[in-house]
Amino acid sequence: MENNEDLIAYSDEEEHETKKKPENADQFKNTGGGYSTLHATGFKDFLLKAELLRAISEAGFEHPSEVQISGIPRTIEGKDVLCQAKSGMGKTAVFVLSLLQLLDSKNPEPLSGLVLCHTKELAHQINREIHRLGKYLTAIKSECIVGGDSIDDQSKMLKNNAPHIIVGTPGRILDLARKNHLDLSHIKFFILDECDKILEQIDMRKDIQQIFVKTPQDKQVLMFSATFSKETKKTARKFMQNQEEIFIDDETKLTLHGLQQYYVNIREEEKSKKLIDILDALLFNQVIIFVRTVPRAIHLNKILVECNFPSIAIHSQLSTDERRKNYTAFKDFQKRIMVSTDVFARGVDFERVNIVINYDMPENRGDGSDETDTYLHRVGRAGRFGTKGLAITFVATEEEKATLKKIQDRFVVSIPELPDEIDTDQYMNQA
Repeated sequence: MENNEDLIAYSDEEEHETKKKPENADQFKNTGGGYSTLHATGFKDFLLKAELLRAISEAGFEHPSEVQISGIPRTIEGKDVLCQAKSGMGKTAVFVLSLLQLLDSKNPEPLSGLVLCHTKELAHQINREIHRLGKYLTAIKSECIVGGDSIDDQSKMLKNNAPHIIVGTPGRILDLARKNHLDLSHIKFFILDECDKILEQIDMRKDIQQIFVKTPQDKQVLMFSATFSKETKKTARKFMQNQEEIFIDDETKLTLHGLQQYYVNIREEEKSKKLIDILDALLFNQVIIFVRTVPRAIHLNKILVECNFPSIAIHSQLSTDERRKNYTAFKDFQKRIMVSTDVFARGVDFERVNIVINYDMPENRGDGSDETDTYLHRVGRAGRFGTKGLAITFVATEEEKATLKKIQDRFVVSIPELPDEIDTDQYMNQA
């Protein structure tokens, strides 16, 4: 990553401290670069509050996932944690449950927890998860603060009824802090979700740095993502002290079990017709179609709507109200097809999506991200939490063929050409 000179200046002693081996590291079993602390048979093994266990049960979660088994004990112990686990493994629940566990149930201190992510939709989703899992911890209040909403309303809320947890996007949080509407001096928990996306973008990373230095030195720092480049790991470590690092599977195994992956060799001018043929032929709950640019998203969605498909488009040029309206329509199953740019490639969960189509192959945009990472995040929208799913990628150029080979080489997977027929049982869960 370039421009490391823009990072916060740490002393040599502090930088050395972040790389020390944890004192109790030897008692943990090393698994794929991380540790596995215990064999939990249920969430009760984490000794969580009764209110949390009740909400977990009502949410239908029976057994913790591997990342939850590794992550929750460490975060509850107050350790800084850098965590990588593939999409759909329940990383969000690690920091949500830990945050709710560590806050005082009866008299929590306002503005104790700060969760930052790179999109408004992901911020709202995390906030909903906090409300869902914290529904019986009635003294703990969480608010979502993102750009596009009234900054005056947000300022009044912070002044008159400050929440205990804030979930937000870096730009708006920094703006409020600079104007002294948001006091970050009491933050005890500093959390980044999809932190590779945040730290790889120079402008967003600078915002994070400025927010970070406004918070107390003595705080817990947690960072989560499905993918980390070596440079991003190095950057993330500069925010942490004596951190524990949890890597569930090494990067060559970041595939998604239950997800069937295929490609289609095709000319650019044939893509729309082939897409319509695929949508006509396949059974699906919901589909996300990823394209390269905003104009392509608008144009493709128009074609699908004209062909009477229940399609909607999401992209960065929509107003906040339009984007929220379209997001809600898809989330609530009012629309079954969404054409999207990479704004929804990461983090955001749509539980009914079982097919992802890469209408355009992911590109290396030169912003520090990798096209193989983007591919993993995109196809990870299907097959969430171990369910079945289908990913189809259109390959139209020699460059895209090279990208497909790069994807297969990195993840040690063979992606075959799309057959004439696909057994529905391969990508549809049985009722």
